[in-house]
Amino acid sequence: MNELQSCFSPTYSDARKRFLNAAGALDATITSYAIDSQRSPSSLAIDVATLGPDDAPALVLTSAVHGIEGFFGSAVQLALLERFTSSPPIEGLRYVLVHGINPFGFDQLRRFTEDNVDLNRNFKTPPDPYRGVHSAYRQLDSLINPLSPPGGIDLFVPKALWYRWRLTPTAVQHAISCGQFEYPQGLFYGGSGPAESAQIVQRHCDQWIGKTDTIVHLDLHTALGPFATYKLLLCDATDADALDWYETTFGADSIEPAAGSDLDADRVAFEILGQFGSWMQHHFHDRDYRFMVAEFGTYSPFRVLKALRAENRGYHYGYKSDSQKQAIQGELLECFCPRSPQWRQQVLASALDVIDQATTALEADR
Repeated sequence: MNELQSCFSPTYSDARKRFLNAAGALDATITSYAIDSQRSPSSLAIDVATLGPDDAPALVLTSAVHGIEGFFGSAVQLALLERFTSSPPIEGLRYVLVHGINPFGFDQLRRFTEDNVDLNRNFKTPPDPYRGVHSAYRQLDSLINPLSPPGGIDLFVPKALWYRWRLTPTAVQHAISCGQFEYPQGLFYGGSGPAESAQIVQRHCDQWIGKTDTIVHLDLHTALGPFATYKLLLCDATDADALDWYETTFGADSIEPAAGSDLDADRVAFEILGQFGSWMQHHFHDRDYRFMVAEFGTYSPFRVLKALRAENRGYHYGYKSDSQKQAIQGELLECFCPRSPQWRQQVLASALDVIDQATTALEADR
């Protein structure tokens, strides 16, 4: 248990150093792409480690598309690399580990980038424009995006409960989280064009993936779903044969097909705009590219939204004190990477099991 939990790092800088050291010890091919940021004292970069021939079936693991979620995603990648020191990678497979896609958010304890962009709403597929907002988001804007620092009299809780009653909880969550392109300082802002991190991915992903025609991609995320459980979320509609492959490989109970316009209270996620996975599948449309969001649950959507709202206010309008900033950022970190030893043990063990299932399937395809 302690060995797995030790894979969690206290800071982005520490996580990056450990990732690079572990990958280097395995003689992985490492490529780093610096991110230009004037608002972070740290050296920020997207780091990519690859192992195995570039024409072999590939397992892709990406972390920190939502910056602060990188504490979990990086831990999974480090656990896998450390396991390779005693159980070498499977010969004839390619491993592509992309660490810290949003390093600014990872470093600064934000879900979003320096420009407040939610990267998982930023991967628009041409000619889809960077425009639009859910009609209900406009109604909720003043509630979820106050134009003031955090603190003072705050009627968020009673107002949020009223909206949940008026619009239903699932409708509220969908309206807020599907992505919006009209409120640059608001939550879940998709940007006005490709962010720097997105451009790096789009320019270099062919090099990372290599020549293989068979790819399984796990994008590591946290927050949605019951505590310490997980779902593998599909981004795009799949035909019956493809869905059968996902369910056979990972278990039907673990797979959640792509969301549609229907709102189901039992679903973990909803349809969103500008998804990273949708862009990747479109870009590699001529290959067998299977993408899943590996979502590991933490706390209730209400608690997570409240934490995001408070941090976003502080980021844009300032904190009243260092202690307030630490408390708000601490709550956000707890929502996306709980301190519970049981949570950390269970999610890392589950993530490694999913990785094993994916590599078994890739071996069979090979």
